[in-house]
Amino acid sequence: MQFNYDPVDADEANRQRAIYEPFTHAVRELLDATIRTQAGPEDIAEATRLIEAVTAGLRTSQIDGPFGVRFTTEGEGMSWGNPVIGVRNPMAPPLEIKRGEGRCWTDFDLGAAYEGPPRHVHGGISALILDHILGEAASDGGDRPLFTGTITLKYLRGTPLGALRSEAWVERVEGVKTYARGFISDADGPTVEAEGVFITPAWARDPQ
Repeated sequence: MQFNYDPVDADEANRQRAIYEPFTHAVRELLDATIRTQAGPEDIAEATRLIEAVTAGLRTSQIDGPFGVRFTTEGEGMSWGNPVIGVRNPMAPPLEIKRGEGRCWTDFDLGAAYEGPPRHVHGGISALILDHILGEAASDGGDRPLFTGTITLKYLRGTPLGALRSEAWVERVEGVKTYARGFISDADGPTVEAEGVFITPAWARDPQ
């Protein structure tokens, strides 16, 4: 299928979101159910048949390659395939990031699909989330093109599955480098802290 990557207006973006967001949520629920089900062999076999049939039907009309980052005609980014915030990615928690007073923050919930140690979040998932929210803070919500140079994490204790919060902010800017810090916390306080350096790519730098 040839896909049109031209920007869409806000109304069309909202129309598409209304179609795909509930669908993605349903698949996200399927991921959780897949991990936790204790259904018998016959039920699993039937579920497998139905899922394979649905997948085959969806593949009759799809784009070539990943979703990419698209934009509305108003300049709003549509990172809908993103594994952290993607409207169309059932792997994504997804995070809904808010901004104000120089900080980014998000409240979210992680379930069975994100488990590493028993009943705790996999350390790689914590790194994924912190890399993203530090990048959001450093780039002013995506308004400035930046790429992760380095990110360092300090795991203070296990991060339990369930309700969590993440925050990030910019510490300083030195030339093409932006330094950001942040954390993930539960009800008892921070569980993981992070600091990162984000680099302005050469093509986005002011000419000397």
